[in-house]
Amino acid sequence: QVQLVESGGGLVQAGGSLRLSCVVSGTTFRFMAMGWYRQAPGKQRELVATMSSGGSTDYADSVKGRFIISKDNAKSTVYLQMNSLKPEDTAVYYCNWPNGLGYSYRIASWGQGTQVTVSS
Repeated sequence: QVQLVESGGGLVQAGGSLRLSCVVSGTTFRFMAMGWYRQAPGKQRELVATMSSGGSTDYADSVKGRFIISKDNAKSTVYLQMNSLKPEDTAVYYCNWPNGLGYSYRIASWGQGTQVTVSS
């Protein structure tokens, strides 16, 4: 059974940085593409970053140039480095298989997510 455990969120001022982590268990992580999603209050969940099993990355336009996705296969962990944060980045962030940005993986059960709040 796949488990996704996100961490690293918090409260940060605009312009600051945070690094999110997601530990994945129950699957062969190194063969999987991974994605980071976010859901702001009153909005649909959106896919913001993806990384293929081979390391290729893609980003939603809203975060391109500011966010960096990476992964450590040995730790079965995917990261999201978020720089130059804006108040509109405030959301709960989740990792999962990517569905969007060219991917069509079947989504696994969601983890609890990690809250990111950016103050102006």
